[in-house]
Amino acid sequence: MSSHLIRSDLVPVVSGYLILMIILAVGLLLARRRPPGASQDRIVAPRRVGWPALVGHLAGDALGGYLLLVAIVLGYYYGVAKVPGNFLVSAVSGSALLIGIAMPIALLQEWMRQRWRRRGSGRGD
Repeated sequence: MSSHLIRSDLVPVVSGYLILMIILAVGLLLARRRPPGASQDRIVAPRRVGWPALVGHLAGDALGGYLLLVAIVLGYYYGVAKVPGNFLVSAVSGSALLIGIAMPIALLQEWMRQRWRRRGSGRGD
């Protein structure tokens, strides 16, 4: 392989993969962390339920994913290809627009799923 090919293709892909794996590993460690002084038995904290919990979970996922995407775009722009024009503005605003479209659709889908489940169980509205 030529050094240009390694620098322009292989390094960004491997770097992005490593960053993603590190973020996933940290998330897994945080999810499995025990409170100080806890016994070996797994202590499960009470989970929030309902629409506020769902909205909070979706917002956290969307914000975390958005920030990861922006970090990858910035790394690509400054590390690999300085694309002329408004590449960064377009990447940041376009991603935000997609999140703004996807969040209401995800909430609507969940509302429809719960409504369908209630109707199927015979409780009705």
